[in-house]
Amino acid sequence: MERKNMSTAIDKFDERMRRRADRVGTTTVHRGELLRHPVYTRVLHWLVAIAFILSLLSGFALYTPWLFRFLTPIFGGGAMTRLLHPWFGLFFEIFFVFQFLNWFAPMAWTQADRRWLKRIKEYSINKDKLESEDVGFFNAGQKLYFWAIVLSGVLFLITGLLMWFDHVVPRWIVAISYVVHDLAGLLMLAGFIIHIYEGTAAMPGTFRGMTNGTVTRKWAWTHHPAWYRDVTGRDPREDCEREQRRLAERERAIEMWEREHDAQEDLSR
Repeated sequence: MERKNMSTAIDKFDERMRRRADRVGTTTVHRGELLRHPVYTRVLHWLVAIAFILSLLSGFALYTPWLFRFLTPIFGGGAMTRLLHPWFGLFFEIFFVFQFLNWFAPMAWTQADRRWLKRIKEYSINKDKLESEDVGFFNAGQKLYFWAIVLSGVLFLITGLLMWFDHVVPRWIVAISYVVHDLAGLLMLAGFIIHIYEGTAAMPGTFRGMTNGTVTRKWAWTHHPAWYRDVTGRDPREDCEREQRRLAERERAIEMWEREHDAQEDLSR
């Protein structure tokens, strides 16, 4: 009951924020497209991404002398980098709290996610052209990345504060904090690299969902069939097969036209 009440409160807060964001910006959904991410979600995503990249670069600048030479000039020198890094991290934490509330409900773990993990090898090598019909708004891989960010974010906050105010805690705690902070950063970096790959080269059409806010229907029934069914009320497999038949008929018509055109050219010679 408490979890349900918390989820309801989060949903109400998130809905209020969405409405406020929609007054500032709009999303145009064209024919053959579906709304994937509204203005509020996109703004949060890019604020979190920018804050993370700034934290990552400034953190790596302080992490090793080799990177110190190349990265600290971006932020105005070593002293300024040291000053800015914890603030970049704090902004990341604040923005991610709002993103956490925004995605709390769709990131809940389900039986479908357990089934997805059993075929993660097939997913990684793109063996299946279509996702399983029970894959909803997010698949299990996206959810794992989200919860990895949650874990890393908590570790960042705790260890970051301990290092920031290192004069009030024992030195051995500060030393451990440095190690945990670095490990959390490496975990985030690995997930970030995979996230960029999956959102661009691996799944073309995904990136526009975070820029324009929309995706094609074909993208939706291919990668998130259950979500496609929820928002359209249509069967994703039937629509996919219908599209394949349409493309096949179009290809045959083009081939027929080309043959007729070639035949006419032969007669005119």
